[in-house]
Amino acid sequence: MVLTRRFVVGGLVGSAALSAAHGPAWAKAALSGHQVTGAYRHAVGSFEVIALNDGMLEIPVGMFLGADPAEAGKLLSGRSLSADKSPTAVNAFLVNTGDKLVLIDSGTGNLMGPTMGRFAANLAAFGVDPASVDVVAMTHVHPDHFGGLLTAERKIAFPKAQFVISEADTKFWLSEDVAAKAPADAKPFFDMARANVSPYIAAGNTRFITDGQEVVPGITAHSAPGHTPGHTMYRVTSGSDTLLIWGDIIHSYALQFAHPEWAIAFDVDPPGAISTRQKVFDMAATDKLTIAGAHVPFPGIGHVVKAGPAYAYEPLFWAPG
Repeated sequence: MVLTRRFVVGGLVGSAALSAAHGPAWAKAALSGHQVTGAYRHAVGSFEVIALNDGMLEIPVGMFLGADPAEAGKLLSGRSLSADKSPTAVNAFLVNTGDKLVLIDSGTGNLMGPTMGRFAANLAAFGVDPASVDVVAMTHVHPDHFGGLLTAERKIAFPKAQFVISEADTKFWLSEDVAAKAPADAKPFFDMARANVSPYIAAGNTRFITDGQEVVPGITAHSAPGHTPGHTMYRVTSGSDTLLIWGDIIHSYALQFAHPEWAIAFDVDPPGAISTRQKVFDMAATDKLTIAGAHVPFPGIGHVVKAGPAYAYEPLFWAPG
């Protein structure tokens, strides 16, 4: 619809008349205390991608390796955020190709606190039966991505799905030898990985995917190591449209677009993660790709643009329907 002066003035006059006729109609109601469904539909050609929010967490500035606290505080304050911590979303994505339902990551489940764990409810509210999911494709083995793989009763949540994952990540996170050598504060990550990922592998319907391989027609895996050894992005293509679901290329939109050289304490290989981030930023900006990120403000879909020597994020305009 194109707005005209006649349309606007007519609408205002009509609204005023209705208000005068009926008077105030504010009803008293209890505060809801929560958002409506955290699901957002985005079309990619003939495919449909549903962003599913699991919640949010706040990351202290001190977790960003190499970050200057004063510069970080300036960037955060400039966005009217607390100067000492960066809020970040936790998102998963469901791709409906028309033939297959492919889930990419699964949120935190009950592993990471009360501000998260909404993925399963949002999936259900969108009307998706977990038994109808054909493929679960993992970007990597971290609890904010694998936490929803099991139900509250510790059963496989997606019983009919093929489990797609990088073998490099499973060899690292499911290895008792690697876990034994890990720092004490990292050991819980290995324990959670074995508890939540191993049941899928034991079920016998796992496919280890490598760079450039097709998950299903229209969805291709792309290796993006550094954050974890087998960190994987997924490019969704239908017709002339593309969406790059990039997993954990960033953890803070307020900090890491401006400073892609700042790593995070969760990176297994910080220099590798920095190198990958810079390459992906350059590719996304140069090719004008639409990206979808696990830790980009919900729905996590937008564009990367060059901003001087660094980059900036432009969220996709929210569209109804």
